[in-house]
Amino acid sequence: MLDILGFLKVIVQRGINLAIRDAITSDPYVVIHIGQQKLKTHVIKRNCNPVWNEVLIFSIKDPNVSINLAVYDKDTFTLDDQMGMAEIDLKPYMAALKMAKGLHNLPNSCALKRIQPNQNNCLANESSIIWENGKITQDMRIKLKNVECGELLIQLDWNETPNCKGLESEGTYARFNHIYIYLILF
Repeated sequence: MLDILGFLKVIVQRGINLAIRDAITSDPYVVIHIGQQKLKTHVIKRNCNPVWNEVLIFSIKDPNVSINLAVYDKDTFTLDDQMGMAEIDLKPYMAALKMAKGLHNLPNSCALKRIQPNQNNCLANESSIIWENGKITQDMRIKLKNVECGELLIQLDWNETPNCKGLESEGTYARFNHIYIYLILF
């Protein structure tokens, strides 16, 4: 567990105007890949505006990793139909996390960083990284690619446990690890 920086909660809130893949509706679910990890939401039957409100938790070892997500329509007798995809760059969120370490006196709802939609991200509108009650979260409205329509609302939330490496520098971790080994030996 010492090689894990922390845990990223991806809260898949809801879909908006997702593509129709069955006769008049779809049975959507979301699959998220981060590195070698893959998690998915449950299927919402007959709904192109589904509300999941599901928390998917990923262990993060590399701060430069990206989130790859895809939305599918669940089919019974054939392969599931794809309903769009998106890639989310975690670097701005990780940079805000590192920047905010030690800034515990910030007022609630303080925006640490604002990210504008552009050709290199899948944002449908501006996304803010917010300090709220001692936590740093990012709400995103994601425009799905390779599909005629559809957006997802998701939130990122970072968590560290005492057994995690954390976002501090490798040098800090190495010193801590050395002290820990020293304490065990004596």
